Amino acid sequence: MKRKQLLLVGIVAAGLVGAVCLSKEAPSPGERMCDSAAALVNSLNDEQKSKALFGYDDKERTNWHFVPLQDAQKNPTRKGLRFEQMSNEQQETAKALLRAGTSRSGFEKATTIMSLEAILADLEKGGAMVRKPGWYFVSIFGTPSKSGKWGWRIEGHHLSLNFVVDRGKIVASTPAFFGANPAEIKWGSRKGFRTLPEAEDFAKRLFTSLDEDQRKIALQKKQFPEIDQGEAVAHPGEPKGLPADRMNEKQRDLLLKLVQAYAERMPPEVAAAEMAEVKSAGIDKIHFAFAQDADKPGKPYTYHVQGPTFLIEFLNVQPDSAGNPANHIHSSWRDLKGDFGIVAR
Repeated sequence: MKRKQLLLVGIVAAGLVGAVCLSKEAPSPGERMCDSAAALVNSLNDEQKSKALFGYDDKERTNWHFVPLQDAQKNPTRKGLRFEQMSNEQQETAKALLRAGTSRSGFEKATTIMSLEAILADLEKGGAMVRKPGWYFVSIFGTPSKSGKWGWRIEGHHLSLNFVVDRGKIVASTPAFFGANPAEIKWGSRKGFRTLPEAEDFAKRLFTSLDEDQRKIALQKKQFPEIDQGEAVAHPGEPKGLPADRMNEKQRDLLLKLVQAYAERMPPEVAAAEMAEVKSAGIDKIHFAFAQDADKPGKPYTYHVQGPTFLIEFLNVQPDSAGNPANHIHSSWRDLKGDFGIVAR
């Protein structure tokens, strides 16, 4: 079926969305997503729908990116309906969908990431890249329904959240990417504010706690490469670094707090399910690998945390837009069983 046909199906179905996404007491995260997505779809005009709606099997569903996407004329090339193309009421509905896909702290982190674009615009003052908080895009894949399968994405610079809901239940919540430029605001009224402190602090504390023999295993000779975007499935290879079964109790506790910090960006029910899976697969099988250029300004560093079911990737190697070294974070959670609900092979 061609995309235009799929769009027509989505537009016709949008009128029925409210009938299949009825709210009730204490709805689950998947049901909240359905309610919010249905409300958003039903509020869109035809032009907005042509940008926001895709077939569930459209290849765009796995075309995820966390960098700015624009052409030479500074027009956006990322697909979806951007916030600045919505009314104020529609923006609030889109934020309700974002809220359904995050915890309270995760929502704060996501909206803070969006707000950092205003800081970058002020710093770069007409630079090559467009920096607008309104350049975050919503895409709906399929028809929001408690009886079928559908997905959604909210994405822009330094944020990519991807979900699949099947019969009202979340069956995929990855890839989940959060980034921050600057990682720490070093000027102005928000000086000292950090968007993703847990992702840094627990990892650094864990590495610092390692003894000499443990460090030899955990420390990598080279920095980890950039996170693969646009890839439907993560292929990290064999786990690298120090396994948890060679850590003491306090170190394993720090490792779990680090993993928990990533999981807790998601809704509480999703985070609990992810952590239950992490523990069921075996905490001792989780590996922690760390790399750092200690002799360079800012001491840029990267790390991976990999278990049987998940992969955490982190980089802080780039300067921020003011030139402060190693003050620009990329971080992600990948499901090694299959991002986007696609079974990994």
